[in-house]
Amino acid sequence: MDDAEAIFNGYARDAEVTRFLPWTPHSSLADTRAFLRECMEAWRGRSRFPWALSFPVDGFPIGMIELRLLGHMADVGYVLSREQWGKGYMTEALTAVVEATLALDGVYRVSAVCDVDNLASARVMEKAGMTKEGVLKRFLSHPALSPEPRDALCYAKTR
Repeated sequence: MDDAEAIFNGYARDAEVTRFLPWTPHSSLADTRAFLRECMEAWRGRSRFPWALSFPVDGFPIGMIELRLLGHMADVGYVLSREQWGKGYMTEALTAVVEATLALDGVYRVSAVCDVDNLASARVMEKAGMTKEGVLKRFLSHPALSPEPRDALCYAKTR
């Protein structure tokens, strides 16, 4: 909760950052605090694992990555502050999460999806060692872009 203000100001209210996400930009600090409460509750359920990404020196939050376990497979979602785009941070985080997840007993597949127009996210997945499997038609809802579901690129890594 101590990071709520930094997350709100750093990326949660940024329309450009949230454009391809399943949630709209936070309009208040209360929205971010509610989101963080959901993240903390997710850990208690032991099927969703959101991590805040931060710099080791100052602990300043720059994004988040979440793993969702689904039996023998898992999927991942992520968000990163716009000022940190293109620096390799999300590729590093995604690579670590994918590799650690595939090392778990009984997990054989990790996947992630992105909007067909989010080529930067697609590149992150490729650089993290994931393979493009195809296009999922009308798969994702991005309320900031359209009220209708949009096509998504699907990437995965298996063992």
